[in-house]
Amino acid sequence: MAARRISSLFSRSFTSLSAKSFTGKSSGVGRATCRYSTAALSIEEPIAPAVEVNHTQLLINGQFVDAASGKTFPTLDPRSGEVIAHIAEGDAEDINRAVSAARKAFDEGPWPKMPAYERSKILWRFADLLEKHNDVLATLEAWDSGKPYEQAAQIEVPMIIRLIRYYAGWADKIHGLTVPSDGQYHVQTLHEPIGVAGQIIPWNFPLLMFAWKIGPALACGNSVVLKTAEQTPLSALYAARLLHEAGLPPGVLNVISGFGPTAGAALASHMEVDKLAFTGSTATGQAVLGLSAKSNLKRVTLELGGKSPFIICEDADVDHAVEQAHFALFFNQGQCCCAGSRTFVHERVYDEFVEKAKARAMKRVVGDPFKGGIEQGPQIDSEQFEKIMRYIRSGVDSGATLETGGDRLGKKGFYIQPTVFSDVKDDMLIAQDEIFGPVQTILKFKDLGDVVKRANNSQYGLAAGVFTQNIDTANTLTRALRVGTVWVNCYDIFDAAIPFGGYKMSGQGREKGIYSLQNYLQVKAVVTPLKNPSWL
Repeated sequence: MAARRISSLFSRSFTSLSAKSFTGKSSGVGRATCRYSTAALSIEEPIAPAVEVNHTQLLINGQFVDAASGKTFPTLDPRSGEVIAHIAEGDAEDINRAVSAARKAFDEGPWPKMPAYERSKILWRFADLLEKHNDVLATLEAWDSGKPYEQAAQIEVPMIIRLIRYYAGWADKIHGLTVPSDGQYHVQTLHEPIGVAGQIIPWNFPLLMFAWKIGPALACGNSVVLKTAEQTPLSALYAARLLHEAGLPPGVLNVISGFGPTAGAALASHMEVDKLAFTGSTATGQAVLGLSAKSNLKRVTLELGGKSPFIICEDADVDHAVEQAHFALFFNQGQCCCAGSRTFVHERVYDEFVEKAKARAMKRVVGDPFKGGIEQGPQIDSEQFEKIMRYIRSGVDSGATLETGGDRLGKKGFYIQPTVFSDVKDDMLIAQDEIFGPVQTILKFKDLGDVVKRANNSQYGLAAGVFTQNIDTANTLTRALRVGTVWVNCYDIFDAAIPFGGYKMSGQGREKGIYSLQNYLQVKAVVTPLKNPSWL
């Protein structure tokens, strides 16, 4: 499973380091926590990636083209804040061009009329090309987003390949039903592609979200206009080129790089877009839903924010729970919508857990994502960095105990020390808001009734973790928690077939698995009279 593979990879990465590499203790923001001496040089002197950035334009109708305005914007290296490349800045006019190409490809082109098996073969070839270009894709992903290269190369790109092959397998297995009726009629349902799908993806998992979006849309026979996050456009442009190399007809996939208020808003409100899928913050999701409703009532699926409870019961294996809770929060620099960001620990094991969680955080290896053995790279940009630091200051000011971390790491880039708070109360901002950073908040609970009530007392409902050795306790919690996914004695287990999505303000609809196909299909009932039928 993906999460086990990631955690085992990262556990191997730091066990070989000397314990002398990690020292220090923190009692407040701004004081030294631990000297990450093994990683320090990689923070100060960024390693030069061994790839060139060749795709910086918009992809419209099978061709890389400049923005209509001629504008570009810089995409920055989170390790230093320096410019990687200048990217074509798409706006409403470019969205119009892309939607026109997608509409023509759907209405007049070969894609929806192509035998489903032929569509599946193109997706299979695409997966093979992704596999061939694994290292380049991982390098672009790490360079643009700041995530560890090993994470991208050994975990995320293989997951993407598996997901594309999963949907390649679905392409020729989508069909309707024959429905019995009360009269002399033949009734059947057709599952038809919905048309032009608009898709907006986030910056924390740019390539993975690219695959989650286009996989089911293309398997169902739709055409796509996809807007990348302005922070991370590089990997999607490269992957889109590979998809055309695999044989995708022009206009079926169009990729626009640009900003939310211009390109994103234009896509969400476009009258020729039949369906919209968005992954990002809850606030932006609300805006997207409003624009869609005010335009043509296009169908919308949303995968939004979270503040997921991670519940450690009194009978849990504490050492295992500490490692999994650490992984659930700190993975991907804490920039994960389903991060286990409210760690509820039973009062009987609370003190033991806090000490061990603090020790694990102090051993976390932070540094240049291209250095071997690195567990944590920089945050995505200065805006996210400053947001996280404000939450850390809020935690201290509100009375939570800062066990470790709490400050920036190094003088260059957007690195933050792994941070752990104990004595956290439910009414503190750090226990309510989605921080989206390497900040673990540990809360104490007394019994199941207490923790269920508190865990559900959130606007979010994306995911949860439950750690117990009692099957009755596990069953009680999995049914009581109002979330889209519950992991029991594990966390972040992602598989192409497992649906993912949230309750409440964490979104609507599901990504991945068979459920995601429903997002890109519409059902038509066809009724035909039968004359003298031999059976009904």
